[in-house]
Amino acid sequence: MLRILIGALGAITALAPDDIVALFEKLAITNPSEGTLRAGVNPAIRSEGVLIAAISIFGSRSYAWMMNLTGAFGAVVLVFPDLYRKFASTLLYENPDSIEWNERFTTGVRIIGAVYVFLAAKTYRDRRKDT
Repeated sequence: MLRILIGALGAITALAPDDIVALFEKLAITNPSEGTLRAGVNPAIRSEGVLIAAISIFGSRSYAWMMNLTGAFGAVVLVFPDLYRKFASTLLYENPDSIEWNERFTTGVRIIGAVYVFLAAKTYRDRRKDT
């Protein structure tokens, strides 16, 4: 069931990267109109969505690897949310210093990190239970 949900989220991301970015900016940034996205952001988000959907649907070993990577990323985001914000603004925006983050988003980032860690642990446990 989890694989289907993650695959569906990947497909939605692949089909609507502009909407994903708009939602992210609405929730995370106090001045979304100030930031100019880098040229390759939307194609990268679309590619990520396609990859996540394909791995969730077709790959058992690659899905396990993806979930391990998700858990590691989640742990970093959970413990170091400011590092995530710095990395995200540098990766996504042409002028990262102009981005003003919504302070409430720090709690959201930590929650997302905790969910990623939980999902990775659950996937790991389920994989070990099946062997």
